[in-house]
Amino acid sequence: MNSANAILAVLALLSLALALWQWLAARGFPLHKRIAGAGFAPPISILKPLKGCDATTAESLQSWFSQNYSGQTQILLGVADANDPVCKIVREIIATNPKSDAQLVICEKLIGTNAKVAKLAQLEKLAKHGFILVSDADVRVPADFLANLAAPLCDEGRADSPLPAAAIQSDPGAHGVTRPTVGLVNCFYRLANPTTTAMRWEAVAINADFWSQVLQSQSLKPLDFALGAAMLFRRKALAEIGGFQSLADCLADDYQLGHRIAKTGRRIALCLVVVECWVAPMNWREVWKHQLRWARTIRVCQPLPYFFSILSNATLWPLLWLASILIKCLPTSISNAHGDLLRYFETKIALLDGTILAIALLLIRIALAENLQRRLTPGRNLVSPFWLVTVKDLLQAAIWLCAFAGNTVEWRGRKMKLRRDGTLVEEK
Repeated sequence: MNSANAILAVLALLSLALALWQWLAARGFPLHKRIAGAGFAPPISILKPLKGCDATTAESLQSWFSQNYSGQTQILLGVADANDPVCKIVREIIATNPKSDAQLVICEKLIGTNAKVAKLAQLEKLAKHGFILVSDADVRVPADFLANLAAPLCDEGRADSPLPAAAIQSDPGAHGVTRPTVGLVNCFYRLANPTTTAMRWEAVAINADFWSQVLQSQSLKPLDFALGAAMLFRRKALAEIGGFQSLADCLADDYQLGHRIAKTGRRIALCLVVVECWVAPMNWREVWKHQLRWARTIRVCQPLPYFFSILSNATLWPLLWLASILIKCLPTSISNAHGDLLRYFETKIALLDGTILAIALLLIRIALAENLQRRLTPGRNLVSPFWLVTVKDLLQAAIWLCAFAGNTVEWRGRKMKLRRDGTLVEEK
């Protein structure tokens, strides 16, 4: 075995080890577990920045009006344009839920490059309560979501108080040791309607890899960032980091919100309930742009971990190893077919053994990804075809390269340049 072949063999085995570690981290997390009883139910102001709509928007928004929650809730839905078609849907939902404290807010004076955060900055001024929840427009939640999301926030750092199950996974702590106060609670999400092949490719990235990679990272250190599908936090924690206005130019506003709150000494907790993201059908080009924007965002937020993330590509390295085996052994096998029979059979055995092992690594990767998708989406027929796991990994390698090849992102039809500090500048 030459040096290049040996290096690829080591990288292939390393990628499998990382994939198994990722799977084990996810396996130990009590996903989908619910709290018992009503529990902690603080008054919450729910902020929903909106733009445009599709066939799933009404049902997704309605899920927030149908919460089985004993505390008070205020729902603020912000749009930048009074003529946005989503306004009609919002007004109809508010009309059919007359007992809800809900309001459609036209956010005309937008500040900063991030239009979503600009809306949140205006909605923040209208929020009545001391707890604020931010959620993306396409998120759909179960009826008990608020009750479960709020549970970890009852912990005020007391060593003798029982920590809710939802918070335990973020920072187990030790008995008798004062824990930092939970500053923000977020949750995992799944792509609920992968209606095209391109979206089923993205579903592998979201429903198999993303949530398990977060837990893998958490096994090394406490979370210091947030996932943006749904985030609940105390208003005073937001004020301490300068409010939403301080995030007005950030692309990864959810990451920065969690990161800045974590830097104040508060913990980031994970709720065990999974929410759903319902999006309009996307083709390959649209999914590619989405994944590239995501990759460049992560590259800016966590440059070193993202650079080394290529090592965990458990399809790329086995395939490269397999290719190196074929390139090395096949010519030798053919040249010795009618000559040195011993050398011929040795080469054949080496080729067969290497091929079987490389293929076994690929099959293990596929099996782990399929299992992770089933864990995140129980009872739903959302598991992507097995062959898309390998396609996703190979395309992800290309996206990894492209993430370092430029700083331009396209977001909701706007082209913007991403600075090194994670802020955006509109391209002219």
